[in-house]
Formats: sequence, C-alpha cells, structure tokens
Amino acid sequence: MLLVSFLMSVGATFVAPLFPLYSETYDMNSLEITLLFSIYATFLLPSLLVIGVNSTRWGLKRIVRISIWLSILSALIFLVSANDWMLYLARLLEGIAYGAFTGTAAAFLILQTSPDRVQKAIKLSGVAILSGFGFGPGIAGLIIEYSNLQPLKFPYGILLALLIISLLLLETLPEDSITGEQRKSNAKVSLGLPKEIRSPFVLMAGLPIFIVFTIQGIVFSLIPTFVKSVIQTTNLAVSGMIIFVLLIGGVLAQFIPWLSHSVKRIRIGMLLLLTGAWIIVASGIVSNLPLLWTGIILQAIGGGWTFQIALTFAGQLPNPVERPRAISVFYLFAYSGFIFPVVGVGLLTLFLDLHFSLLIFNIFVTFIAIYVFKYSKIFTRHYSHQVVST
Repeated sequence: MLLVSFLMSVGATFVAPLFPLYSETYDMNSLEITLLFSIYATFLLPSLLVIGVNSTRWGLKRIVRISIWLSILSALIFLVSANDWMLYLARLLEGIAYGAFTGTAAAFLILQTSPDRVQKAIKLSGVAILSGFGFGPGIAGLIIEYSNLQPLKFPYGILLALLIISLLLLETLPEDSITGEQRKSNAKVSLGLPKEIRSPFVLMAGLPIFIVFTIQGIVFSLIPTFVKSVIQTTNLAVSGMIIFVLLIGGVLAQFIPWLSHSVKRIRIGMLLLLTGAWIIVASGIVSNLPLLWTGIILQAIGGGWTFQIALTFAGQLPNPVERPRAISVFYLFAYSGFIFPVVGVGLLTLFLDLHFSLLIFNIFVTFIAIYVFKYSKIFTRHYSHQVVST
C-alpha cells in the first residue's frame, strides 16, 4: 500500500516540469499557469472531505481503485491534449482522484497495520507521499530534456505505465470488510475538532503544514518558469531536479537524528524553510543558480522536519477516535496552502515582476511563522505530555 501511495503521488506532481512548455505552446501567462496548478488542489479539497468521510461506508479498496482509474484518465487526457481547456480538465480530474485517494489510502493502510505500528505507518505514509511528489517532476524533467521524443506526449506514456503498476499492486491486497450497518450509515462531512485541542492543533500542526505547502507550492508552480526566465537556463531537467531535490531532501532530512525534541525540531524546520525561501528570492535578483540551489536545499531540510513534526502532532493530539477527522483537517490546511497563496502570487505577477511578487509572498508567510514561533512556547508549557521525541 505504501508503494501504491508512492506511485499515485508521482502522478500528482508529474506535470510540474511541463508548465513552461505548456506556457509556450498555449501562450499561457503566469496567472494561467498558477491556475492550472491550483485547480488541482481546488478540486482535491472537496474530494478529500466528501469521499474521504464516506470511504469506509463505500469501501476503502473500491475508492482507491476508482482513484487510480481517474488518474489514468487524467494522464490520457494530458496525452491527447490539443487545447488548454483539456489541460485544466486533466488537472481537475487528477485533483479529484488524489483527494479521494489521500485519506482513503491512509485508512486502508492503517486497516492492514497492527495497532502498535499505526504511528509508524502514518509516518511512513508521509515519507511515501513526499518521495512520490519528488520523483514525479524529477522523472518527468529528465525525460523531457534527454529523451529526444515528444516532450508533451512521451512522459505520459511512462506515467500511464506507473499508474497501471499501482493498479496491479492494489489488486494483490485483501478487500476491506464492510458491515451492513456501515453501508447504511449516513456519514456527515465534519471538520470539527475537540475544543481542548483546537488551538494547539491549528497552531502546531495546521499552520506549519500550511506554510510548508504554501512555500513548496510556489516552487512547484512557478520555479520552472522562474528557472527559465530569471535564472536564464533552458535546461528543462533543472526545474524537475530542483523539485526532486526539494522533496527527496525533505524525506531524507526526516531521518536526521539531531534535534529529537519535537518543538525545537519544528522551530528550526520552519526557520530553515523561511531562510530558503528568502535565498530563492535573492537568487532571482542576482540571477545566481548556485544560490537558488542553496535555498532549495535549506527548504528541503526545513520542509521535511516541519512536515514530519506537524503530522506527528496531528496524530498525537487527538484521541484515536478523533484521529481520522484530525488527519483530514491536517490535509485541509496543507492543500489550502496549494491554492490561495499560489494564486495570489500568480495575480501579483500580472502587475509586478516574478521575484518582487515572491518577495511580498515571503513577507506574508514570515508573519504567519512568527505567530507560530510565539505560540510554541505556550504549547511546550501546557501540552508537554504531547511533546515526544521524533
């Protein structure tokens, strides 16, 4: 199931290095490109909430299977696309597919995990997702730059093969048992969190993951264009490898044993994440590719640590009964970071140049981080029983 999660996550980010090519082919500006990116998350959120909350009643494996088929359909539309509206349709379908998949896949994984290993399974699920997010653009960027085949067609042939493999892997797993009462139950879409954990959850899990996805969402949506227009390199593999290093570096950073105290680790993680974001803006001002790589590496470590601890808190703060709902709220914060700030930067680029738009965006994110830093002192003092070593 972890491998299926990895392959589906590859598909979710596979398109990122192709954005500059789509921009040229269909004459799309920065706002249109960011909308192409964010429409994915816009449809992912309701899919996550509506389908995820009903997944047990409808059948976990069935929902995962349908999600993979929708991803395959999305890849096919990308493969045959001849107009920009087809790109938006493909991204829309991928958003629905991955939204339905995210919570359901985690529940299906936990269903096959012994109770004493659930927390480890949740952490490995995060590793699988981040790894897939990183490998997707890395693979696509290399194919586009060095295969000498149709850059807007051939990569999707590879993606289709990977998705079919994930479908075959899924069919080797046992069906989940659903009782008659579960099928008849009326699940309600609810994001309510218990009052006693609301503040610590929002400020120590929700806002940190919002910051991670916001900053890395900017990298996903605009770095390919940023690399080409500001850093002035025509190698399309560079943007794919930048995203690969960003996310795979984040995965590897989670295994660094230094700073085992959770609150200290998430503080340093957010600090590195913000430092990397500011260095990336500076790299655009001076057109320096090594400086860009430095910012990406710092973001990788900071993003990995912040994601790890925020997900840990999301799993630890609620009691086991409330955990599925809390994880849904966690991903709501996460994917919100893929929508509103990213579209906001796209709008700013209509009036300002790209690196100045990123400067304004960084100021916004920095203020959110400062608020989290201040609250972390209260969190450590009043919720010490929830603060564990990583």
